[in-house]
Amino acid sequence: MFLSGVNGHADEPAQRSAHVIVCGNEKGGSGKSTTAMHIAVALLRSGYSVATVDLDGRQLSLTHYIDNRKRWARQARIELPAPSHFHVPPANRDTVADMESEEFRQLTEGLTEIQHNHDFVVIDTPGSDTFLNRMAHRIADTLVTPMNDSFVDFDVLAKIDPISHEILDLSQYASAVRDARRQRRQTDSSILDWIVVRNRMASISSRNEQKIDACLRNLSIQLGFRLADGISERVVFREFFPIGLTALDDFEEHILGTKPTLSHLAARQEIRQLIGALRLPTDEVGRKRAALRKRYAEAISRPIALPDIFVN
Repeated sequence: MFLSGVNGHADEPAQRSAHVIVCGNEKGGSGKSTTAMHIAVALLRSGYSVATVDLDGRQLSLTHYIDNRKRWARQARIELPAPSHFHVPPANRDTVADMESEEFRQLTEGLTEIQHNHDFVVIDTPGSDTFLNRMAHRIADTLVTPMNDSFVDFDVLAKIDPISHEILDLSQYASAVRDARRQRRQTDSSILDWIVVRNRMASISSRNEQKIDACLRNLSIQLGFRLADGISERVVFREFFPIGLTALDDFEEHILGTKPTLSHLAARQEIRQLIGALRLPTDEVGRKRAALRKRYAEAISRPIALPDIFVN
């Protein structure tokens, strides 16, 4: 099951049929929902069955994105592939424990219905530290952390010296991801693949951007995440949301509602590069890479066999 062992009990290994992709970051406005939607549509257009989950019960950005997509498809009389979708609404209970228990129940029931009949599950999380946010990180196979290319967003990952830009301390979120990876490895001998995606990068490299790049590369060695370029500051990405389109949909005037431009084509290229950088198990190379990660996790979880001279 998806949630086997997340309570701290590892009675049996997790058995999942779907690859779980979580878009997570404890800061709003980083592009999580846009990234999640584009990943889902990319997988759908590649022929995979995809389910999406919205854990941001208050904003519901991904839910609204998908609703807009279905509405526009009906209005424009076009076919747009859409994922199976559900969201977990905030629970209204007397105590925090009861609230978390109810939200956990709803998440578990929802995932139970989709885990065996979908190839991928894409989960969008709230921009804050919540119970469901932590649960999602513990069941992720691939964690995608979008961040705006600024030191304001870098603070979500680590604290740095303002002069030397030396990494001083890990943030609460980075520490939480590290703990989630450790627990996941202990639960079912799997390694969480973590990719930090740099959104809203400037078209012209600046000194500030170079400093951010150096800090991220330094931190990636410490935390074991990979870096990928994501979504730039393009107006078309904001225009996509009201009609539920993505950069991977057909760019025809009756679909877009306007004439396509070079910016549409540039946005599509950005998304294709991002999807490639995620290295999802969508081909033989990706599946082998996932299998190698699992075997590595199993190997480092086993005790080291020592010669008798050390045992005695």
